[in-house]
Amino acid sequence: MATLAYPSLRSVVVSFLLHVLLLLAFSFSVWGRPTTFLQDFKVTWSDSHIRQINGGTAIQLVLDQNSGCGFASKSQYLFGRVSMKIKLVPGDSAGTVTAFYMNSNTDSVRDELDFEFLGNRTGQPYTVQTNVYAHGKGDREQRVNLWFDPAADFHTYTILWNHLQVVFYVDQVPIRVYKNNEARGIPFPKFQPMGVYSTLWEADDWATRGGLEKIDWSKAPFYAYYKDFDIEGCPVPGPSTCASNPGNWWEGGAYKQLSPVEARSYRWVRMNHVIYDYCTDKKRYPVTPPECV
Repeated sequence: MATLAYPSLRSVVVSFLLHVLLLLAFSFSVWGRPTTFLQDFKVTWSDSHIRQINGGTAIQLVLDQNSGCGFASKSQYLFGRVSMKIKLVPGDSAGTVTAFYMNSNTDSVRDELDFEFLGNRTGQPYTVQTNVYAHGKGDREQRVNLWFDPAADFHTYTILWNHLQVVFYVDQVPIRVYKNNEARGIPFPKFQPMGVYSTLWEADDWATRGGLEKIDWSKAPFYAYYKDFDIEGCPVPGPSTCASNPGNWWEGGAYKQLSPVEARSYRWVRMNHVIYDYCTDKKRYPVTPPECV
């Protein structure tokens, strides 16, 4: 009778560990690298109101009656993906704005991609406003009521930017897509590198119900938390061929348009959670903006 050769326990364990290491290597090559705050960022506004936590792997932003605060990436980038996990101001956050955005830091011809989290009275949903500036043209606001409490735990907010589209994600769910329609004469942010910024500040003249709900300073100080800072893109200054390289992973086939699963999630968000879209605001735009058609 022939005997069957079974692998030894040691060989099984070694094979399993190698498989895990390969998966991890693939994951980090695709999804980027976690970093500490000071590795890629610097404080730009009120360093006394930004506190590092857990050896700099997380930070706390503070807003009080004296000041808000902000930080920015040390480099600018041309195309790629930026992502952070954020836990927003809890409780009565009306009048506060926590922003996470990319900006070309130019005046008249500005490019910018915005997440702005608009606080609210206790028990009301948090609203996230997105906006896109291209070649100095903005006023493209959309607002989504989040389907969870973003102050109860960390959630991942991501901006993917390539030659064909900009996609805003919340926990891998796309909430906004801005396509490159340059062929129709519509500007698209494609020439100017952008830095990554974040701020926590008072904006009770417009943030909550159009400024009707004012900030309650008796609830101050207000806190927001960040961790898992992740930037993958072409740094500027850097290799001049990077931004035009079709081999960059964010230019790959999987990122030229939403996947079928992402498209279904996107439709669900648009149908159930969008509360304002400049595309349908006939008072501001009697003629529908061309990129909305």
